Amino acid sequence: MTAGVTAAEVVARLRARGETVATAESLTAGLVAVEITTVPGASAVLRGGLVVYATELKTSLAGVEAALLAAHGAVHPEVARQLAEGARARCGATWGLGLTGVAGPDPQDGVAPGTVHIGLSGPSGSIVRTITVGGDRSAVRHAAAASALDLLLDRLKIPIG
Repeated sequence: MTAGVTAAEVVARLRARGETVATAESLTAGLVAVEITTVPGASAVLRGGLVVYATELKTSLAGVEAALLAAHGAVHPEVARQLAEGARARCGATWGLGLTGVAGPDPQDGVAPGTVHIGLSGPSGSIVRTITVGGDRSAVRHAAAASALDLLLDRLKIPIG
């Protein structure tokens, strides 16, 4: 499944459910939001997005705990969870997606290139999926965005109530 097909299904399902989504993106720098906005009708479901590439913006814009960042660095599963929760809360959305990882080519804080943490926050709580992606920076970033949309789509397939 391509990201475009997934984004179209995400938008359709969110619209049918009367729900919205917001993003807080680090390594993808807005790619998830861009992919959603390629779909006609996206304005009904996309509340907004935060590009939090700089570590301090993860705290000031998305609400990630500074102590967490100091202890573990920016590439950590809990950071992804807090990014998702921050996007959801700050943008007033039903769902929040948070992405952090290392696109490469060099490791970051001892974390290998291709490591990606994707957080999803929704009405019933938050989860994190960690993936490892091969390829260059572009491949890692695009695979991360597609995986985030896949994660949201999986949750949207669960019936309401």
